[in-house]
Amino acid sequence: MTTKRPMTRRMIIMLIFVCLLLSALVGFNLFRAHMIKKFMASNAVPPATVTAAVAGYQTWQPQLAAVGSLRAVRGVDVTTEVAGLVREIAFSSGQEVKAGQVLVRLNDDSDRAQLASLQAAAELAQTVYKRDKAQFDIQAIAKAQLDADAADLKSKKAQVDQQAALVEKKTIRAPFAGRVGITTVNPGQYINPGDAIVTLQAIDPIYADFYLPQQQLGQLQVGQAIVVDTNAFSNRTFDGKIRSINPRVDSTTRNVQIEATVDNRERKLLPGMYANVKIDAGTVQRYLTLPQTAITYNPYGATVFVVKPGAQKNAQNKIMPVAQQVFVTPGPTRGDQVAILKGIGEGAQVVTSGQLKLKNGTPLVIDNRVLPADNPNPTPQEQ
Repeated sequence: MTTKRPMTRRMIIMLIFVCLLLSALVGFNLFRAHMIKKFMASNAVPPATVTAAVAGYQTWQPQLAAVGSLRAVRGVDVTTEVAGLVREIAFSSGQEVKAGQVLVRLNDDSDRAQLASLQAAAELAQTVYKRDKAQFDIQAIAKAQLDADAADLKSKKAQVDQQAALVEKKTIRAPFAGRVGITTVNPGQYINPGDAIVTLQAIDPIYADFYLPQQQLGQLQVGQAIVVDTNAFSNRTFDGKIRSINPRVDSTTRNVQIEATVDNRERKLLPGMYANVKIDAGTVQRYLTLPQTAITYNPYGATVFVVKPGAQKNAQNKIMPVAQQVFVTPGPTRGDQVAILKGIGEGAQVVTSGQLKLKNGTPLVIDNRVLPADNPNPTPQEQ
């Protein structure tokens, strides 16, 4: 009996020691897990500030776009066929002139004197011919003499016509109605044949020349409406129609040239300007759209970050949303917008800027005070 009691006491003490050791180990593990959790919480991913937009449907009119150049329906640099001294400038720079209106007169005094001399010689030849014809009728002279008189009369008249044409060339007229440009020719200046006097442009209507790829030829036809705009007149468009399609495709670029007539009754468009040309082609389409900045392109495809509910709370004890990366199939673009064919649905909130610092599960702070461009018809901005 006495030997069994110390043995039982030892067993009890050993069991108590084992229990204390196990309790210490469990407590240490619980404390370590708590500290790890606390450490991980203090080292959570900081929230990223981004902008976001809600995907929604829009109706798009498919358009063909090109950059073209404006050209006058008729335009020339007015010159002279003959040399001479400028006597009079009969127009003002920038003036609208009519067809046949006198623009410049050259000094023609000597030419008119020569014309008068030739006219007198022609009148004398006419008198001689009439007199000799009367004598030939009574068989007083030979037929050869009358023929010589007739030939001389024709020669004198031809000389008169030639000189009259030369005098007429000393008066330079507008070949067609239009607007003259700025001239640097002054009275008293001597000009030679071919010297440019002033430019003359017929600009109402005006032509727009542009090129489109051959694969878009099937969407074009003569008479199709176009819209033209240029940065010279912001927020202003001009209507026109396709006038001609070149029957030959450029073998180097595979582009085809198109000529359109644009209404320019206000004379705002000028030859030589560049213009943006847009052509409505096809029926109206309905697309789910986002700003183009929302899409990130990589070797695996196109992705967007969708805003999803999260679990982490902010300083105001509100649950912060998180980012989730989703693959999408982008479609046509229009200005700053892109159509989304697959991947997200209407109403999805998508990050539009700040994607470079995101990964799946990153907490988000959405700040839309400064938004990326989302204009279907953007215009260049100059600062």
